[in-house]
Amino acid sequence: MKAYVFPGQGAQFTGMGKDLYENSALAKELFEKANEILGFRITDIMFEGTAEELKETKVTQPAVFLHSVILAKTIEDFKPEMVAGHSLGEFSALVANGTLSFEDGLKLVSQRALAMQKACEITPSTMAAVLGLADNVVEEVCASIDGVVVAANYNCPGQLVISGETTAVEKACEAMKAAGAKRALILPVGGAFHSPMMEPAREELAAAIEATTFSTPICPVYQNVTANAVSDANEIKKNLIIQLTAPVKWTQSVQQMIADGATLFTEVGPGKVLTGLINKIDKEVATANA
Repeated sequence: MKAYVFPGQGAQFTGMGKDLYENSALAKELFEKANEILGFRITDIMFEGTAEELKETKVTQPAVFLHSVILAKTIEDFKPEMVAGHSLGEFSALVANGTLSFEDGLKLVSQRALAMQKACEITPSTMAAVLGLADNVVEEVCASIDGVVVAANYNCPGQLVISGETTAVEKACEAMKAAGAKRALILPVGGAFHSPMMEPAREELAAAIEATTFSTPICPVYQNVTANAVSDANEIKKNLIIQLTAPVKWTQSVQQMIADGATLFTEVGPGKVLTGLINKIDKEVATANA
């Protein structure tokens, strides 16, 4: 079975999508439509912008989404049998499987980015990567720290990202090293994604998601929140709202997709982060990049 996976924030690079724009009439049309919807020429930043400009949340999220979705639309015989996306990538996956239209997906991603940016400005917060500890040890350490710090991204065995208040995350990093972590390092991110710190953004995004039409998908999406196959539009909606404050269960999603018959994972979008993680989750399964 063919599984298509879509990357999240952090996969962006200068020049992303430029070849698509120049070589495909459909891609060019969709990029120009995106410029119109967003009210600024995001293509200029994607193709020629600096790393700093690309790193702004209001730019990064729509940029990664556009690269992934437009690339998917230009793939010949694109017939996914299952899809999943990492964090922001879940929105790309939902356009790829027909749950969301291109326009609605882009509008939601843009609103999500702005809502997250605002939430980041309320309290100093951050994320950190923890390498070389079992999931349950990371969870136990987080639970022992005063303040808000939680496991946010289950990326692959031995690689977790924690998220929360800056001081709590810093204390947790020291405790992780004491517990035997190979590394525990603060990430250069705008705030504590996938943690309770995103509650204001979740409330804002919930209203936008509720007002958007979700169609029955052509194939199931393995959602971050549950790591299970979901095909019911209302359930997809509900999980997407919870996603902002809940952990990304990427390891569990990939394991479930393999258990359900996935034989080839194709990463659609900038970079090769997800294929790298999938190879660490299961060395036997075939991976490719679109």
